[in-house]
Amino acid sequence: MREDVVFKGSKTGLHLLLSETADFSEVMHQLKEKLDSAAQFFRNGAIVNISSAARILTPEQQGELTDLFTKYGLMWTFAGDMSNNAEQEEKETIPENMVIKRTLRSGQEIIYSGSVVIMGDVNPGAQVIAGGDIIIYGTCRGVVHAGAYGNDQATITANRLMAAQIRIAGLIARSPDYLESPEYVETARVKDGAVVIEPANL
Repeated sequence: MREDVVFKGSKTGLHLLLSETADFSEVMHQLKEKLDSAAQFFRNGAIVNISSAARILTPEQQGELTDLFTKYGLMWTFAGDMSNNAEQEEKETIPENMVIKRTLRSGQEIIYSGSVVIMGDVNPGAQVIAGGDIIIYGTCRGVVHAGAYGNDQATITANRLMAAQIRIAGLIARSPDYLESPEYVETARVKDGAVVIEPANL
């Protein structure tokens, strides 16, 4: 499915790019799906910057956006033209990796707009939510959600991927058929509209 709604994180905050040509009803449908799939990711009161160059919004459409964002505790505003200095903007909108050099214990939660690297285990009851990839140099038994903005190209890799729940974008992996620890590094990714777990291509 074509993406008519794209979230991007940058040093200046959260930006939303809307298709210039798609029907507004389809834009709203995709926007609601992305907000639903990443509800925990968006902090209450956060401001979403909508590029004024993306498309011209009528007062009625602006009202619909306001109503939708309000349901998720979000606010929005018009940003500048993100098409200028495209190469520089692309660099700015790619967040750096967050590196956690410890084990995450039950009740601990990491939420980050870019990719997250864990130098340790993710224990049961711990949770990692990332806008990009998740890489765990240890055993994952907690909840992991990569591509939380709706990026279904994101992946989750762990030395031992035994997570309580695996999510990529709005998709959830089915429970594994085995309970024993795998003997190789595994990666979860989206293939043909479903999350699959396979040996990592290292």
